[in-house]
Amino acid sequence: MIRWISVFTIIMAISAIFSMDVFAAPKIKVVTTTTDLKSLVEAIGKDRVEVTSIAKGYQDPHFVEAKPSDMIKLKNADMFVKVGLDLEIWSQLLIDGSRNEKIFPGRVGHVDASVGARLLQIPEMKLDRSMGDIHLFGNPHYWLNPSNGEVILENISRSLEQVSPADSEYFRKNKDEYIKEIDNSISRWVKDMEPYKGTKVVTYHNSWPNFAEAFGLEVVGYVEPKPGIPSPPTHIASLIELIKREKVNIIIVEPYFSEKLPNLIANSTGSRVLILPPSVGGVKGVDTYIGLFDYNISKLVEALGETGGKK
Repeated sequence: MIRWISVFTIIMAISAIFSMDVFAAPKIKVVTTTTDLKSLVEAIGKDRVEVTSIAKGYQDPHFVEAKPSDMIKLKNADMFVKVGLDLEIWSQLLIDGSRNEKIFPGRVGHVDASVGARLLQIPEMKLDRSMGDIHLFGNPHYWLNPSNGEVILENISRSLEQVSPADSEYFRKNKDEYIKEIDNSISRWVKDMEPYKGTKVVTYHNSWPNFAEAFGLEVVGYVEPKPGIPSPPTHIASLIELIKREKVNIIIVEPYFSEKLPNLIANSTGSRVLILPPSVGGVKGVDTYIGLFDYNISKLVEALGETGGKK
């Protein structure tokens, strides 16, 4: 009798497990262009989404090679989320190749995260290729202002709710909680950076205007003479003079650029090269959107303190 009860119990337990697998709601498949967007989708969708980022955090998102495997990911996606502002020109090839109408521009499953964000450096003149990689609609690195992160969350949540109306309340709750976390973190980050407000820095690429505006830095020059254009000797010489004249102590460099030229400039000026990732996953241990700012602010505060930055 005891043996039969044990067998019956085992059978019921196995049946329950299989039943859960059969009747569990399928996860919403989301493909993002960047790891920052992936982190924000996961903050809202949690266990109800399956998210893949095409670009890695240590890659320059301007230049990502479109692969057939990425096209397959988009073919099976319910949602596609992009930074927009022509940052990922390569992504349209993947969308077209996927033939997945759910994620075509204008459809519920296509999310341009830039909608409603505070955009900087919108060109007011006619553009040509001699000006470098200038973006027609504004600087696309807007996610580096955490207030814009909250706008991105709203855009993602809105689309998730349309894709899966039954989960709308769940998504809104998670979104509101994460926005509250960002708000609390912004207060802490601004307080940490307050002693260094107005500090002048040089950056390799023009990735940081939104970050600089949010935390009181002043970007006075770039290692690149123009976005995406290599530096000639004349530009390097004038940049060295500028750094000396403006008493710049920090040169911010993204992980995917060579440190050779920034180190040469630093050695000539007494400034310091600081590697800061503009994206989640850009350095080991930076796994979330809030974690990205925690890392960058802590590294900046440490470096500015050591180099005698503005106080």
